[in-house]
Amino acid sequence: MTQNGVLVLAGTPIGHADDASPALLRALAGADVVAAEDTRRFRDLCRRLGISPTASVVSFFDGNEGARVAPLLEHLLAGRRVVVVTDAGMPAVSDPGYRLVAAAAQAGVRVTAVPGPSAVLTALAVSGLPTDRFCFEGFLPRKSGERRARLAGLATESRTMVFFEAPHRLAAFLADAEAALGAERRAVVCRELTKTYEEVLRGTLAELRQWAGGEVRGELTVVIEGAQVSGDRQAALAVALAAVESGERLSQAVAEAAALHGVSRRALYDAALKSRSER
Repeated sequence: MTQNGVLVLAGTPIGHADDASPALLRALAGADVVAAEDTRRFRDLCRRLGISPTASVVSFFDGNEGARVAPLLEHLLAGRRVVVVTDAGMPAVSDPGYRLVAAAAQAGVRVTAVPGPSAVLTALAVSGLPTDRFCFEGFLPRKSGERRARLAGLATESRTMVFFEAPHRLAAFLADAEAALGAERRAVVCRELTKTYEEVLRGTLAELRQWAGGEVRGELTVVIEGAQVSGDRQAALAVALAAVESGERLSQAVAEAAALHGVSRRALYDAALKSRSER
């Protein structure tokens, strides 16, 4: 019986090729098949790294990911080592890979990763905004109405939020964020992280929206601070959660705590739901 192969998600540099790890070089050298988001960019990366992998290279991007899963899974079930690489960063995080990982896991194939640079964590680290609790929202919908609805749903999110955005949509994204979250909400736009023309711009959403009115180029990651939770709301949340722990229904506990502390019942209910889901 043929033993299953291994699926390797290999993180690639988000900027300089010098950031590539020895583990990435070993993974590429030992691959039977490389599934690359852009085969030309992958070959250029190999050239800059000074390596010549012997693996078969196939394209693996958003447009063909669904069709590629079955043949790649066949390679894995035949005992081959399949390495997935994207243009930059970690596969499956706002990049191709999730569907293949899910299929491999369901088939009992081992899935591992070669850790590498992450635009999400790099932007969060340099932002100067709280890093103890954060959420990653990736790319929001392209249509303004859908994007505004998503941002409105994040208005009470207390964690620092990280987004990806395309240069030509940045101004519209920041305008919608300003409308949903408030003009004075602090934010950071990180452009071309770890590259030659790296730029980190800090300010309010209103200030950054004005800046983005000009020409913007490059890879972008946006970090926005979470909503400030007032002392009264924190106290109300603690009271409501304690009442629920004692057996009271959530809706009743929230109603009583909101009335006691003079806070929004709806906002308190949302906060209570979120707090319970994170436990």
